Amino acid sequence: MTNIDTRCVAVFTARSPDRIIREGGSQAWVLDANRVRKTPYLVCIQNLHNDDRDFSDATEPHGSVFLVGKIRDVVPSADDPGDRWKIEISEFARIKDPTNVWMAWRNPVKYGLLEHFKIDVDSLTFEPMPTMPLAESPRLQEPTTSSAEFAPLSFAAAKRGLSAFYGVPQEAIEIVIRG
Repeated sequence: MTNIDTRCVAVFTARSPDRIIREGGSQAWVLDANRVRKTPYLVCIQNLHNDDRDFSDATEPHGSVFLVGKIRDVVPSADDPGDRWKIEISEFARIKDPTNVWMAWRNPVKYGLLEHFKIDVDSLTFEPMPTMPLAESPRLQEPTTSSAEFAPLSFAAAKRGLSAFYGVPQEAIEIVIRG
């Protein structure tokens, strides 16, 4: 095994690997965003026992690790803004032989090492995340001029994002518009 940082955050998710890849990561989690930003890996463990078909499209064996991602950032979740977060990934590796590792922990978010979840980082083959077409990107809208423009943003959404990025409470952020 290589001498690399194998810290990870594991999530017990009802979403499929294809959806996680399509959405650019896993969401909507209650977690310590600053801690997760310092963690190299996301481990996705399948939860087949979620009956909400709008939310769940699980496809892998229950309790098994099915995807490992390299964490790029942690941002407020578009699915459930407020106290919930999306763990964005820059690369992913599908697990070819899923192994049941879920120990019925009380919390669906678990911090640990890849080894705790029976993952050998040397056996993983990472692929870059697919690029999202401009029209589907949550951060951009179709360009109205020669350069792309940011989508409209409310004060509340801006404060949530700045709070997450800088690690300060939303109450500490003041936004001034001078027109």
